[in-house]
Amino acid sequence: MTPSAILESALYVNDLKAAEAFYRDIIGLDALGKVEGRHVFFRCGDGVLLLFNAEATKIPPAPDARLKVPPHGTAGEGHLCFAATADEIAAWRKHLAANNIAIESDFEWPQGGHSIYIRDPSGNSIEFAEPRIWGF
Repeated sequence: MTPSAILESALYVNDLKAAEAFYRDIIGLDALGKVEGRHVFFRCGDGVLLLFNAEATKIPPAPDARLKVPPHGTAGEGHLCFAATADEIAAWRKHLAANNIAIESDFEWPQGGHSIYIRDPSGNSIEFAEPRIWGF
């Protein structure tokens, strides 16, 4: 058996309201659902971006919980990469500058393809890259 795709990707944040505003207003994703103080989920193409309050996901579910999602999380800054064409990366560069979001790194990969990196409000490393960096 081999999975056909990644359905969800998760980032852990320390300020859920700031993260929600960033991914909604700057990145332009549409929210699918949220639980105040715990998480907000966004649609991204054929997948879902899960943003979790890092502290809230450490708490195990109650014995009578309907959804028994086990505790999870990470410590430190995570990473997520959004696919973008060369033209889209140029447009992202302008959009980010207009919103006072600094580009932390901007380069061509040796195997071909371009990436730019920014930070979200919790310090997660967010990349926009041409899929050809992976041969797609």
